[in-house]
Parts: sequence; C-alpha cells; structure tokens
Amino acid sequence: MANLLELKNVSKVYSRGLINAQATIALQDMSLTLKEDEPTIMTVAGESGSGKTTLAMLLLGFITPTTGEIIYRGKNITALQGEDRLAYRREVQAVFQDPFAVFNPFYTVDHLLTVPIRRFRLARSKSEARGKMDEALTAVGLRPEDVLGRFPHQLSGGQRQRINVARALLLKPRLLIADEPVSMVDASLRANILETLRNLQRDHGVSIIYITHDLTTAYHIAKSIIVLYRGGVMEAGDVDAVIKSPQHPYTRLLVDSIPWPNLDQRWGAHPIMAREAAGGRSHGCPFKSRCPQAMPVCDTRPPLFEIDSRHAAACYLYDKQPKVQAERLSELLPV
Repeated sequence: MANLLELKNVSKVYSRGLINAQATIALQDMSLTLKEDEPTIMTVAGESGSGKTTLAMLLLGFITPTTGEIIYRGKNITALQGEDRLAYRREVQAVFQDPFAVFNPFYTVDHLLTVPIRRFRLARSKSEARGKMDEALTAVGLRPEDVLGRFPHQLSGGQRQRINVARALLLKPRLLIADEPVSMVDASLRANILETLRNLQRDHGVSIIYITHDLTTAYHIAKSIIVLYRGGVMEAGDVDAVIKSPQHPYTRLLVDSIPWPNLDQRWGAHPIMAREAAGGRSHGCPFKSRCPQAMPVCDTRPPLFEIDSRHAAACYLYDKQPKVQAERLSELLPV
C-alpha cells in the first residue's frame, strides 16, 4: 500500500545568538505515515509552544527539517523541483487560523479563487473557471451568488473561512493542513466548518491534519490524535481513548481544563505549574518541571510505551509496557 506522506525522525531546532548560541527544540524525532488510499482526519493537539505550527510549516515546505526527512509520494519534499514541486504545492493545501489574513482587502472573493485557477491552469475559459468556483463554494455550503463579487469585509468570519476551504478544494488536494481553523470563528459557526472539513475527507478523499489546542473540537472531528508538548509526542492513539481516558499527566491536565456544562463538576482542579524559561532542558522528559507525578527517572527522556493496540504514552508510569519505536507510531492511529 503506497504512502501519501511520511515523516522520518523529523526534528526542527531553532538557534539564536552568535557567541553564546542557544538552541530551542521546536519538534523532536517525529515520525508519522499517512496512507494514500486511507484518507483520514488526524488531530495534532497541544498548548501554545508545543510545536504544532512548526509541524504545519514543515509539512507545507515553508521551512526545512534540521534532521530527518519528509517524504511525499516517495520523494523528499526538500528536493522537489519543476513539475514535482508544482504538483506538491497543488496537492498539499492549508487553511490557517485567521480567516481574514489571506484576503487582500482591495480585491473581491473572485480574485482569491481565480488566482489558483490561473496559476495551476485548472480551466481553459472564464466560463469553466466560474463553474469550478461555483462547484467549490457549493461543496462548502455557500451559495456562489451570496459571496462572489463581494469584498472580505462584507462577509462574516465563518463565510471567509469556508471560502478558504473552497480555495483549497479547487486544487483537488490530497492533504489539507488545517491550523486552528475555527479558533477565530464564532462558536455558532464552528460546527458548520468542522462539518465542511469532515465532508472533504468523506466525499473527496482528502486526508486532513487538524492542528488545535482545543480538545473539544479535536474529539468531534478526528479519529486519531497526537498530543505534543515542547516538540515531543506525549500521547497518541484513538481520539476516543486518549480524551476519555488520558494516560499521560500532561494530557490529563489538558482534559481537566475543559469546561463542562455540569456546574457541579469542577474543572482545573489540578493546577498547572509555571513552565520553564524559554529553551529549557534538552534532555529528560520536557514536562517534568510541571508534572505532579515527576520521578527521578524522568531526567532521562521517556520513549513511547504501548498502553494498548490503539494507545501509547511517553511516560515512565508505564515502563512495564512494551516500547513503541518512533516509526511504529502510525500503527496505533486508527483511520
């Protein structure tokens, strides 16, 4: 079975300073595989500074890995040239957090949609281009007559975000990187956008990497989840198992911070300790300084331990369980 995307031990380290250079590990030893013919929705979750956006930038080819390889359909994306690079740019698309940022306020919606059509030569005439625009807008739940010809400020945040999804859909992508796509949208519109993304995966065969700090939306949209903290994988597996029965202390604190509608049920019962200074330790468990269950052994970075066939956690609380090699992580993620 062919692989659509492979991350092989990918790390990204940022350095600052010339004399006393300091290194910050944004992503460490990440391995992941998405199958070509098994489109799925996978969540990458974590708080700010966990490495989520760095992962998105790497997948989109905007930055290069410090170590490791990112392989798309059998080819290293850093070596792509000519038609191969153009195909990658067309087939791997993104929807970002701010639905207004990608719009030029001096152009109408039509401009945002016609540029990729012209850039990738998707239509041979204006009428064919208009047909493709109508089809994409309809697919994301918008009426073309309501949005075409209008300027960004004349649209709601939900409409703008769905137009961004429609722009990506125009190019018939194989992979969509959705980086916090509903965090700046009214709560009443989040369900519509999440349903739009789910329809893309189900009806158009698009694999989606859904990046978020919000475990509530992650639970509702994804089949699998990877929880990051300071560049490292803390927990991974079936989204239902990870969120309903979190095993890593960090994931437990994240789940504990979710507000519940039941006023008798407390949230935030376990205080999250202050994080270390920027840079922090480069060895040991990155969560040790904040962990209520830290042990001396945590001075050595823990591997992933297999909780069950669909669940793993990088914590010495489970050191009696079998270890999971980094390249086997994807085997724990349901599609």
